[in-house]
Amino acid sequence: MHQALNFGQAFWSRLDVSQQAWLAEQLKAQQALPSGGFRWSCDGVEMGWVSPERAQEMVALLPGCTLVQGRLLWQTAADQALQRSRTLQVFLEQQAAQGRLIGWRGEFFAWWADTPAWPPALDVPPFLCVERAGFRHLGLMSHAVHIHGFLPQGDLWCGRRADHKATDPGLLDNLAAGGLTAGESPLATAVRELAEESGLHLSDPARLQGSGVIRTQRLEPQGWHDEQLLVYTLHLSEQETPINADGEVQEFLCLSPGEVVSRMQSGHFTADACASLAQSLMGLMTSP
Repeated sequence: MHQALNFGQAFWSRLDVSQQAWLAEQLKAQQALPSGGFRWSCDGVEMGWVSPERAQEMVALLPGCTLVQGRLLWQTAADQALQRSRTLQVFLEQQAAQGRLIGWRGEFFAWWADTPAWPPALDVPPFLCVERAGFRHLGLMSHAVHIHGFLPQGDLWCGRRADHKATDPGLLDNLAAGGLTAGESPLATAVRELAEESGLHLSDPARLQGSGVIRTQRLEPQGWHDEQLLVYTLHLSEQETPINADGEVQEFLCLSPGEVVSRMQSGHFTADACASLAQSLMGLMTSP
């Protein structure tokens, strides 16, 4: 951990006081829910938040879904996650067919009733699993891994998202990041995403050091974004150069700490990249 701490300190020490203060503010990554809209629950379990228009679509197309005294209630009578998942998946497929849900990925995300801490106890069976694009659509909390690649003097490798990405095309991002696919552990996801997005194949996954969790919440065009970012820090040698392997990153930039924060302040980075970097640094600084 001492080497990890030195890498984080190197980045932090090269920022001026105003940049440090701005970065620390990125830990406040949870916006208030917009006015209007509805929180919704499934069989008594609080699930997420949807717009008034989406709430009406759920009432019309999702069997057992009703609006009662300003609350959206979905009663399924299902006693298994598979039954709930299949019913909700059919609704999402209908939404996609009608052009109301965009960015279909053909990938399942899991949803848990309880928010996990670090390390996340994701061995608990999920409440349901549905199409990844449906999470923002329905305001469900998802999980993603975010990896920051530091060089010894504190410089940071950052990837620019491909222009064809469904979310945040062309913006700068972390060394690697990706949603937690149902059935895959956070560390396995991190190792896989690192290989696919940056071409870095770790023979020792222990090089990825957990730097905590930060929850981000905000309104996006696709719906309410609610995600737990599982943050990892990776310390790279000067000889390790990322090269994209899956077409999701159009270029990598090695930026100084000042350049990173300046570009973040100018809106050139994704919001989650800003929040996860703040968590990465604070997580390292507070480690014993």
